[in-house]
Amino acid sequence: MENARGDHITIEVDALANELKNTMRTTNLTMSPQRCIFKVPNILERHNPKAYAPNAFSIGPYHYGEEHLQATQKIKLKYLHDLVFSFEDPDTVLRTLIGAISKVQQKARACYGDPFDHISAPEFVKILVLDGCFLIQLFRKNADEKLQKDDDPVFTVSCMSQLLGHDLILLENQIPWMVLELLYDIITRKLEDPSVKSLNSLVLGYCRHTSTIFGKFDAVIYPFLPGDRKSNKHILDLLRNSLVLPSSIKEKKSMVQEQTMPSATRLMEAGIRFNENTSQKSILDIEFERTDGVLKIPPLAIHEDTESLFRNLICLEQCLPNCTPVVTCYAILLDNLINTTEDVELLCKSGIIDNHLNVDDAARVFNQLYDDAYIKEFYYEDLITDVDEYCKHNWPRYRAVLMRDYFKHPWAVVSVVAATILLILTFLQTFFTIKK
Repeated sequence: MENARGDHITIEVDALANELKNTMRTTNLTMSPQRCIFKVPNILERHNPKAYAPNAFSIGPYHYGEEHLQATQKIKLKYLHDLVFSFEDPDTVLRTLIGAISKVQQKARACYGDPFDHISAPEFVKILVLDGCFLIQLFRKNADEKLQKDDDPVFTVSCMSQLLGHDLILLENQIPWMVLELLYDIITRKLEDPSVKSLNSLVLGYCRHTSTIFGKFDAVIYPFLPGDRKSNKHILDLLRNSLVLPSSIKEKKSMVQEQTMPSATRLMEAGIRFNENTSQKSILDIEFERTDGVLKIPPLAIHEDTESLFRNLICLEQCLPNCTPVVTCYAILLDNLINTTEDVELLCKSGIIDNHLNVDDAARVFNQLYDDAYIKEFYYEDLITDVDEYCKHNWPRYRAVLMRDYFKHPWAVVSVVAATILLILTFLQTFFTIKK
């Protein structure tokens, strides 16, 4: 064999084959079907790296040990201390928690996209116990103010709510739901309190105050049976389930071409009206009433972390095997509707968007939100088809122009009515004059 310069090159086939076999034998090639917590792919992360990175708290192994997150390790230790020392025998409780997680540490490790070979089993267990107990105590304190003390480092500091609201919804900042359930079961059994809330209820109760994703809807809690393939995989997945499961979106069985919706202002010019939709149970339930030409969209608040939340939900749908891209489709549809600040202002005026950002920033939230994300099914295909067919008729457009140009202000209405009456009187006068 010769290279580009014409030099003769000898390749030792057997040696190269042995080298590849040794590499395959010594490399951990396991890809567990339980994988549900992933490193964000670079193709998605590059669009906004800050949207995927924790600001203050590391949860789980991905960001464990990072220098800028070390200050909050003390807070997690304090919460662990508060939790175990609320029992008569804290040493026994702590040993029980560590022992339980030690038995499932390999199963928990299999939930991650990376094997974390550099983290020993004891260190991995320590991460799960510390972070898991911190989260449980955080949710318990949020649900019961009596557990919040004067020296509490989270609930007495105003910025902590915003920091945690961002950090707890990151895909890379999760621990397996089964770990949280196991820890919580041990704690609740020792509490012996019959009125204790479910873990789902505690987590959603906290997220209801820190996340805007539920809009004006209550977070829906779904009890899952053991082994249910739709059961929660982690906190971010719980948020997604609370959106997707109560929604009325029908699952697509076949591959379709992604369709586009005109912007909100373009639709208004075509005669489409916008109304706030609060009759459904999820922000995903967007409806179109063909008889009236009304696009009914559930209200959505846009805050500083809205983009981060949607980016991480989209990333979860992209990485999780056999996950339906419903939230991704929702982001695509909103990106279609919102192109300019005029679109944002129109949707705000209609009660659909509750904007807490600069109008320009709000318009940018959904622009390029789903870049480099891939979908096989577009769940709003029928909706867009209905809107497109409605817009093809001329009367809705004429009606919109009439309302915009002649009935926009009360005095314009009076003028049109007066002109109509004058025209009728003139016609009658002419008619009777001719008749005479």
